[in-house]
Amino acid sequence: MMEFWNPTIAGDAGPKYLAIVKALADDIRAGRLSPGVRLPPQRALAKHLNVDLTTVTRAFNEARRSGLIDAAAGRGSFVRAAAPPAARVLGPDPSGSVDFSMNMPPQPVAARLAERMEGGLAQLSGSPGFLDRMQYQDSAGNMADRAAAAHWLSKRLGPLPVQRVLVAGGAQVVLAAVLAAILKPGDALCVPGLTYPGLRMAAERRGVHLVPVAYDKDGLDPEAFLEKCKSERPRALYLVPTLDNPTTATLPKVRRERVAEVARSHGVAIIEDDAYGALPPDAPAPIAAGAADITWHIATLSKCASPGLRIAYVAVPGTNEAVRLAAELRAINMMASPLTAALASQWIAEGELDAVIAAIRQENGLRQAVAREVLGDLDVQAHPCGHHLWLRLPKPWRRGEFGAHARQLGLSVILSDAFAVGPAPEAIRVSLGAAPDAETLRYGLSLLATLLSHPPGAISTVV
Repeated sequence: MMEFWNPTIAGDAGPKYLAIVKALADDIRAGRLSPGVRLPPQRALAKHLNVDLTTVTRAFNEARRSGLIDAAAGRGSFVRAAAPPAARVLGPDPSGSVDFSMNMPPQPVAARLAERMEGGLAQLSGSPGFLDRMQYQDSAGNMADRAAAAHWLSKRLGPLPVQRVLVAGGAQVVLAAVLAAILKPGDALCVPGLTYPGLRMAAERRGVHLVPVAYDKDGLDPEAFLEKCKSERPRALYLVPTLDNPTTATLPKVRRERVAEVARSHGVAIIEDDAYGALPPDAPAPIAAGAADITWHIATLSKCASPGLRIAYVAVPGTNEAVRLAAELRAINMMASPLTAALASQWIAEGELDAVIAAIRQENGLRQAVAREVLGDLDVQAHPCGHHLWLRLPKPWRRGEFGAHARQLGLSVILSDAFAVGPAPEAIRVSLGAAPDAETLRYGLSLLATLLSHPPGAISTVV
């Protein structure tokens, strides 16, 4: 039975979503809402209260976190059997801090991640052979998971023999293993002048020499890469061709083909980090689709689905390379979590992974629209399907000074120094995924825009 819950939130101080949570807790304790009662749909409640749908969504999420309600996939939200003490529903830390530093995909309600994970694990636990999943697995992944990975990767790479596909516990593990498999200490590795910090860390630990290559708004410059091949004799090239981290650039098809041509002619292996490749539906085909014989293609689920799925899929040039990489993976991390790998395989088979990615893609589009509206004429490079943006600071701001002032306002961003191989530009990466909802995102971006609209010397008046 559903009651049309009719809360009163007018006059409450503070955010509206917390007023909704407080009203819900009060009505449960007063007996006006009984255990098991189904609450109205979020959209109907938002219309009734004359608030944004995102405000109600945030309130329901907080109510679930506080133990007031439960959600059942396809059925709605229900009052729990007993309400928690009042202290548990006061909401999150009211410090006002907003995290723009963690480059993770948003986890929208529409993705139904909690329900999908709960249902998927329940289905796995009741399936034949479940206990086999609790045992040690091959370091390359068991054949069922490798087959699922090959099927998923084939949508962008074309048909893939399962022997060339490995399953690993996250892209960072794979990067360390690939560097160990193909590079010796002292070898040169070409990278864009701004590159992923995780790769820099792995290269440093391996003793690999990073060679910066010029880039522009479209990504790596193939002709600059050619010159580095002639002068530095690199063994490999690393790049993020789609929604580059940090610049958000997507390498056009013609550049991908030229990069592969240059690499092949100089005996250079390509490490293609395709962390975001599944997000834009119109992205050019990966480099590995046309140059499989020289490309180590890495696709992680952490950036297109959830960081909790510490699963990455790797397509390597051949079976010999698969054996070498499996040995390095065994030494570094033994194996991917069998249970997580099985859940990912199940999601692939049932279309759940594609549904999650579609929901995140849509949420990214909404968040990028908020960013465009709030940041206005600032020098920003972004992609509507991505969850971060690259912001070049207006003069006279300098990145170190800006970072310090941002922290005073409770904003955490990543300065360009974290990515630079060589001189760092006056720029920051702003990640939109960690903000729990559009209200928090807009608040944080507004603070950021206000900060940048004043010269550094006047910032005390802003604060």
